[in-house]
Amino acid sequence: MHIPVLLNEVLEALNVRTGGAYIDGTLGGAGHASEILLRAGGTGRLLGIDRDPDALQRAGERLAGLLGEAVLVHGVHGEIGELAEKNGFSQVDGILLDLGVSSDQLDTAGRGFSFRLDGPLDMRMDPSCGESAAGLLARLEEGELRELLWKWGEEPRARQVASAIVKAREKCPIETTGRLAEIVERAVGGRRGGKNPATRTFQALRMAVNDEMGNLERALESGLRLLRPGGRFAVITFESLTDRTVKQTFARHIGKWVSLLQGGQRWEGELPTVTKVTRHPIEPSASECSLNPRSRSAKLRVVERVGE
Repeated sequence: MHIPVLLNEVLEALNVRTGGAYIDGTLGGAGHASEILLRAGGTGRLLGIDRDPDALQRAGERLAGLLGEAVLVHGVHGEIGELAEKNGFSQVDGILLDLGVSSDQLDTAGRGFSFRLDGPLDMRMDPSCGESAAGLLARLEEGELRELLWKWGEEPRARQVASAIVKAREKCPIETTGRLAEIVERAVGGRRGGKNPATRTFQALRMAVNDEMGNLERALESGLRLLRPGGRFAVITFESLTDRTVKQTFARHIGKWVSLLQGGQRWEGELPTVTKVTRHPIEPSASECSLNPRSRSAKLRVVERVGE
């Protein structure tokens, strides 16, 4: 069962209003989207974007009986600007990005996202296109693999893991999640601090296969330009890398006033200008973490667009 993370906090942060226009750039199971559309009422409009065809189908079924207009499109949130313009959402009151992997994807062995379930090493959020994680592992040189693990997985033992992967693939191609998890565990040792030793390797491969950071950076910049003054942008992250990117991007658009030597001040920052809705990122409560353990690393950051 799909459980939307930080649902009430997202609805409050977006300040959903009757008749408003909203974009859910990572539609998933439509848990957030359905509640946004309910609050926006019969005159509300929602653009839902997802690269996973299965997710789009399930979301369509969930949203079918609701009042308001729901436009669902197959695409990636990195294309949010183009998809919004194409579908009549050139100015909106709110945007949501819920990053990471959905429970449906994690719990389906055939998708290859989880080291808990043995299956084909795929990891593509859109299975119809692109290179799989198995293909990527077979193609990269050891140095490239080491850099990928360090950059996207922040794996401190990237050198050991990359070396172990290269040696293992010389004997037999690495084509399943179970085999990759075993290789990583042998290379770095067993579980430490409650985290599976393969966590960072799987994160790095997933991010690379789906160009997650590139799409996030494009979505943030394009999304801010779609907001009306007073419109809000909410982003839920699950890894320190993505959270840091969101924080830094928002900070550049929040800007700052700099004192001048000749007197007075000058604002420095990128346009469009935004302001923080909350001082610190919003995190799930203890009760939510208990009900939905996968929410425990979630962080919600929200900004509001202001006049130029």
